[in-house]
Amino acid sequence: MPSTPETDDAHRTAPARNAPANATCATTPARRDPADATRRTPGTFLLIQTRPEDDAAASEFEAVQRLGGFVADQLVPLRLGAELLDRPAPTHDWPALVAEHAGVVLSGSPYTTSDAPETKSAVQHRVEAELRLLLEAVTAADSPFLGCCYGVGTLGRFAGGTVDTTYGESAGPVEVALTDDGAADPVLAGLPPRFHAYVGHKEALTTPPPGAVTLVRGQACPVQMFRLGRHQYATQFHPELDQAGVLERLRIYRDHGYMAPGDAAATFARIEAIDADQPPRVLENFRRVYESRAD
Repeated sequence: MPSTPETDDAHRTAPARNAPANATCATTPARRDPADATRRTPGTFLLIQTRPEDDAAASEFEAVQRLGGFVADQLVPLRLGAELLDRPAPTHDWPALVAEHAGVVLSGSPYTTSDAPETKSAVQHRVEAELRLLLEAVTAADSPFLGCCYGVGTLGRFAGGTVDTTYGESAGPVEVALTDDGAADPVLAGLPPRFHAYVGHKEALTTPPPGAVTLVRGQACPVQMFRLGRHQYATQFHPELDQAGVLERLRIYRDHGYMAPGDAAATFARIEAIDADQPPRVLENFRRVYESRAD
């Protein structure tokens, strides 16, 4: 399901590249070698948000910060939206931003990556172009990355997987299961072999990218989480939303196709009946594993 926030001074915004003189963003940091981990700001994570609605974005930031256990100023939000159309590409120095942070989190989005190009807005095309540049920087440096729901479409397509609408799921709780690889992965430490998670997506992986390791499986949607390389992760379910967050998100996006017309009351009832409290451990583990990583 979709998401992104315009934040106040308490929520620092990452620096933009080639921004107009009157832009309210900090000066672009000098380009650094992404392989030089000693130059990272220890423990600071970049949160990429693509939701145009200010309320959804602000709520998303709060949820990621709270559920992931990030302390004040540890999570740096960066919104990608309509403002990109007024700036030259690339808007940001992605290799420098990746090198500056201990990891990158990509939250949900209203966009569907597998939609036909002619149906996508100019903003969506530009957001997707910037995300490709981000993922080029992330994979080149083998830097930590966690994509939540939208991450499956972006990381999956970028790395050569097939993403389409075959395994879309209506909004609600589903039961998922760890694979053997998932049970051994530190980002899934402490999760039970089977657990409930909240989903709601129009597209999913039908064929994982070459080299991807499936960590969590589902019944209606086979690939619920995968890892690429050593440190890049993507989930189809939502580790960044609790029960209250899912209900709020669906109220904002109730007419965006995440549930059948007229099914809102039944959908809300299904969500209220099951408190899927395990998935946020993925977000918390990601923060814990990588906030002090030295390699």
